[in-house]
Amino acid sequence: MDCTSNPFSQDCAGSDHSRRQDDGEKLSYRNIFVDMEEQSIPCTPRTAQACKKIPVTVITSVKHSKHSNGRKMINEYVKERKINQGSYGRVVLYRNSNDGIPYAIKVVCKSRLRKLRITQSETAMTDVLREVSILKTLEHPNIINLVEVIDDQKSDYMYMVLEYVESSCMSKILETKGHIDETSARRYFKDVIAGLIYLHHHQNIVHGDIKPENVLVTTSGRVKIVDFSFGHAFEDDNDGLLRCPGTPAFTAPECYSDTVYHGKAADTWAVGVTLYFMVVGCCPFLADSVPETYDKIVNGPLSLPEELNPDLKDLLQGLLCKDPTQRITLNSAAEHPWMVKEGGPVPINCL
Repeated sequence: MDCTSNPFSQDCAGSDHSRRQDDGEKLSYRNIFVDMEEQSIPCTPRTAQACKKIPVTVITSVKHSKHSNGRKMINEYVKERKINQGSYGRVVLYRNSNDGIPYAIKVVCKSRLRKLRITQSETAMTDVLREVSILKTLEHPNIINLVEVIDDQKSDYMYMVLEYVESSCMSKILETKGHIDETSARRYFKDVIAGLIYLHHHQNIVHGDIKPENVLVTTSGRVKIVDFSFGHAFEDDNDGLLRCPGTPAFTAPECYSDTVYHGKAADTWAVGVTLYFMVVGCCPFLADSVPETYDKIVNGPLSLPEELNPDLKDLLQGLLCKDPTQRITLNSAAEHPWMVKEGGPVPINCL
């Protein structure tokens, strides 16, 4: 995703796995990923407060075949086209041959991700399995829904079968339009806040990589939060983390210290950067190199265009407060005057 036209934008705005710090034994949540080379999909990383009406199905056998139209098939799913390519795998549109329902299937190569060392104790496959275990507990209108996982231990590939929605990611909308009008930004942002409040307060989960690239806008104008590969689930209210989140330009200033930070407050900062990007068209703290970007995030002042709505300026200042203890909470943001100005309060609900 291009934050600006400068040549370092991709380094600053894209996922930067090489800069993640080693959590070791300092993380406060239970580490269930012991011996990643042998372990299959775990259960949930904590005592889940699952809202799912229909549990996620885990299939342990993969059948590769061809449909009568000549297209490749994985079990009952018929391949149609590639949707996207991420750092951990590709997302492909498949259609169920039995009922015709389309699904977005995330395909990951297990052997490749096991070789990709993220920290001293974890590989990229750790993140994928953690993402699966988190998504298995979630059901919310503003969060992408995991339907099925196909993980044959004899196969080198794992398939995450996700709901498919006709949509465009926020980053592509911004790339086309430059920025989004205030009314549309408010509507989208309400959905983002609703999804995150559900994660933080109902499920005790930190997303870890909120940014326009991970926000889908459907054709009906609803928002879906995607990509939980940087997510963390906690046993209690202690959301302490040491490992840096995924995208430098959206990372909170406290994450650059060598001490434990609070994941929920860091999510709130990333939400603020995302809102700023939506209404202004660029990141608030982006420089010509990654170190300079870090320095601006930690030490640089927040610059807001004069023409912005005063209420919107106030909300951005609260979300992008460098002191996490003084940063506005998501619940307070949901009740902020700018948020409730049109369309009423944020629709906070758990199915």
